[in-house]
Amino acid sequence: VFVGIENHDFDQILGATSLGQSVYAATGSSLAIASGRLSYVLGLEGPCMAYATACSAALAASHSAFRALQRDECAAALSFGASLILTPVVSLGFATAGMTSGLGRCHTFDRRADGYARGEGCSGVALDSTKGKLLMVGSAVRQDGKSASLTAPNGQAQRRLLTSALADANAPATLLS
Repeated sequence: VFVGIENHDFDQILGATSLGQSVYAATGSSLAIASGRLSYVLGLEGPCMAYATACSAALAASHSAFRALQRDECAAALSFGASLILTPVVSLGFATAGMTSGLGRCHTFDRRADGYARGEGCSGVALDSTKGKLLMVGSAVRQDGKSASLTAPNGQAQRRLLTSALADANAPATLLS
């Protein structure tokens, strides 16, 4: 079980109530324990990890699930991503820092780009290697290193990441052209 999970909003809300002092709140609101709880409920053994890498958490979890299957650490894997925005605190902080879009929309690779728009979601995928084929054929995860800002990626590092992912999939790098 590989879980990309973000935001401590539920923990903050729960902590402000009388329920926040219970033993269940201490473990139930921990991002690190989420993958273990899923494994426990489903009776699963094997790799069990939670990733809190901000916007890339679900991708990092899927990358790790894919690698675990390739290395025969497991025959099947569940990969999840979850991010809920339950309080305005972080959004207000990001807006104050000028990171979010005044238009309320992302305009990636567009001259109208003026920041990003926060979003929430939940997804999951089951990966299985028992049939000899994986749905994913390549994967890569990296940090950009130096860039213009926290929200502006390093273009050259992004290109190297894509080249690495294509090489991992045995796909031609000309797909980037």
